[in-house]
Amino acid sequence: MKLSVRRKRRGVSYAKWGYIFIAPFFITYAIFTLVPQMLTIYNSFFENYRSGLKIIGPNFVGFENYITLFTPDQNGTIDILKYAGNTVALWVGGAIPQIIIALLLAIFFTSYRLKIRGQQFFKTVIYMPNLIMASAFSMLFYTLFSPVGPINHLLTQMGVIDATFDFFAHQITVRGMIMLMNFLLWFGNTTILLMAGIMGIDQYMFDAAQIDGANSVQVFFRVTLPLLMPILVYTIITAMIGGLQMFDVPQVLTNGGGTPNRTSMTLIMYLNNYLKTSKNYGMAGAISVIIFIITGILSLVVYRSLTKQDD
Repeated sequence: MKLSVRRKRRGVSYAKWGYIFIAPFFITYAIFTLVPQMLTIYNSFFENYRSGLKIIGPNFVGFENYITLFTPDQNGTIDILKYAGNTVALWVGGAIPQIIIALLLAIFFTSYRLKIRGQQFFKTVIYMPNLIMASAFSMLFYTLFSPVGPINHLLTQMGVIDATFDFFAHQITVRGMIMLMNFLLWFGNTTILLMAGIMGIDQYMFDAAQIDGANSVQVFFRVTLPLLMPILVYTIITAMIGGLQMFDVPQVLTNGGGTPNRTSMTLIMYLNNYLKTSKNYGMAGAISVIIFIITGILSLVVYRSLTKQDD
């Protein structure tokens, strides 16, 4: 009798507790993310907007919202393609230096050969810009580079320029400021993620490579980078998703206009214009679906290009 009771106790499966512990995440995800996503796709097939005090719809229109988005305007420009190009350009300009500098800093601070002291202090300092709200950061840059701001005054006093320079009237300067802000806001977070990835690599791998006569460059490309690739892929994909959803920095810096000539208008700013002016949920839903498709395609391309299947 005692033996059978012991066998029953040993046969008890505790796997169900794992499902119980992760159930709150999936329930929360389904309620607050999955269901709104399905409703967004559903609303994209309807005409639903406000004209003055009158509400039009919801009326089923099929793919008419998508056709409207890809219809050229009177100048022959397809707005959504233009804004998609703006978004990708702004993300690439800030993400490439962000990844490179973060990777260099991560290698520098985790080097056993250099034995950098005060790593906790440097981590805190590097991460601090990430704590600043993006809107506040944009207001700071707008104040610094405005026609009456300190940058113009300093350049005039130094004799670099003879008259006030309008930084917000030129595409290269506006985009440059947006790229610089995105870099400053996120390179600290990326550095800490990559540092954690490098610190997770067994030190014996580096010692073995050095014993075999590998120099620092060979150790980086043959040991560090391949073993760090999962973290690096995760970092690049999450940075890309955040970049495609770029909104607050260009919105505040250009006051929602995407100046000059809408060259800094992003996809989310374009979506926000439909919600802010006419409450056009149908067009906004169609733009959201297109952003989702673009994000999925680019994420798949990045993942496939940076990972290799093991034989």
